Amino acid sequence: MADKTSAWQDFTKGLWKENPALVLLLGMCPTLAVTTSGFNGLGMGLASTAVLVGSNVIISLIAGFIPKKVRIPSYIVVIATLVTLVDMFMAAYSPELHEALGIFIPLIVVNCIILGRAEAFASRNGVWRSLLDGLGIGLGFTLTLFVLGSIREILGNGTLTLFQYKDHVLRWVIFYKEAINPILVFILAPGAFITLGFLLAAKNYIDQLRGADN
Repeated sequence: MADKTSAWQDFTKGLWKENPALVLLLGMCPTLAVTTSGFNGLGMGLASTAVLVGSNVIISLIAGFIPKKVRIPSYIVVIATLVTLVDMFMAAYSPELHEALGIFIPLIVVNCIILGRAEAFASRNGVWRSLLDGLGIGLGFTLTLFVLGSIREILGNGTLTLFQYKDHVLRWVIFYKEAINPILVFILAPGAFITLGFLLAAKNYIDQLRGADN
């Protein structure tokens, strides 16, 4: 039972208690730069999750064989290899998303979330726990980016894009521009900071309410 509880905590902590974007404030560059739509945020989050899970598993397997003096360069090689694979996969199967995310896909290599989990968790724990940790942290990051991108897209453009592949687009029109003027600042850089600030405030408020209830 203790092992199951520990495994569940490894997975769930990244969703809320140790959310990388809302608590640890890591990965701010992609969080603020690519979340101009819900779909872009979802794509970046899933790409980061794939790299995070893969690197956690691999580093957990090989950590015991890596000399301490070269552990960080070794981790970066693993992460860079996985990022290259994700970049190539996205370019082949989702060129529109690949173009929209641009340079921020290769920059996953230097994302503090991924290297931080490799050093702080994966190198010190087994494969199963490292996989759950990477999955939980990655999904927490993905959820934050999707919510942030969705809010910015709705307020700034009046739509919510959930899927886009070539000529196939799943986009909901929340309100028509002819009826309501969108707040264009939300799809610009200042809108990212404003929206993230409100999300941080909302999370802190919810935590305070939960603490008061306990």
